[in-house]
Amino acid sequence: MRVAAVDLGTNTTRLLVADVDDGRIDEVHRETHITRLGEGVDARKRLLPVAIARVRNVLADYRRTLERLGAERTLVVATSAVRDAENGEAFLGEIEWSYGFATRLVSGDDEALLTRRGVQPTPGTLVLDIGGGSTELILGTTDVDYVVSMDIGSVRLTEQWLHGDPPTAEELSMAVSVVRTYVDELVRARPDVKEAGRIVGVAGTITTIAAIELGYYDPAGVHHFDLTRSAAEDVFRTVATEPLARRLHNPGLDPKRADVIVGGSCVLVAILRHLDAPGLLVSETDILHGIARSVGR
Repeated sequence: MRVAAVDLGTNTTRLLVADVDDGRIDEVHRETHITRLGEGVDARKRLLPVAIARVRNVLADYRRTLERLGAERTLVVATSAVRDAENGEAFLGEIEWSYGFATRLVSGDDEALLTRRGVQPTPGTLVLDIGGGSTELILGTTDVDYVVSMDIGSVRLTEQWLHGDPPTAEELSMAVSVVRTYVDELVRARPDVKEAGRIVGVAGTITTIAAIELGYYDPAGVHHFDLTRSAAEDVFRTVATEPLARRLHNPGLDPKRADVIVGGSCVLVAILRHLDAPGLLVSETDILHGIARSVGR
């Protein structure tokens, strides 16, 4: 069955059209647009009209694409920004009415489970998903041992703490400290999270950091790239000390991510440090594939 999966995230609106057969996914088309739906949500608790308009424009294009490609079913999954917004559910109702898409607003835990379903990790793997508004960690495979969703992400951390250009040392220290507080709670609850056999990292922050390390972005090159903690630290130091005008020209970095990549790097580096992890395996397979499997079953 040919299906369409849309990930309506805090920072990006992404589309996957795929043929799904007994859980196997063959990608037909994949597309990403940075729409920043979560802009201002942390402070105002509402989706802003300009952000909504950006998303609606992209969804209109997506509908034309999936109709051209013959998708039989479409599911739009909304995550952190819509969860936190007072007008989030009304916005999803407008999407269903305007475009005919089925929509689902998922909790942080359900978001993590969809990601795990997309990644299909081997036993003993910790899956790390750094989004714009939240970060999920999933330990386990067929039977999930532990799932946690933390209210930290590239957009949220940037809006809360990183205001300088470039951020000041005090701002960076505070941002890292905030992430460490969340991870402290996680480690106290599940000390075995530090004993995971390996970490698989997914979503835009992590694939972008890998692309910066490589010097270019190519999905085939990024997928299964071995990103060491040392390399992640190097990228963090580079982007955190560059003014935005210079960061915009960094090879491998989408200019539309340049203003939030420091916040995303804070999250990644703080987690790797506190788990004392040597690095992670980058995956281009993520929640989109989990959504596609859910639609195509």
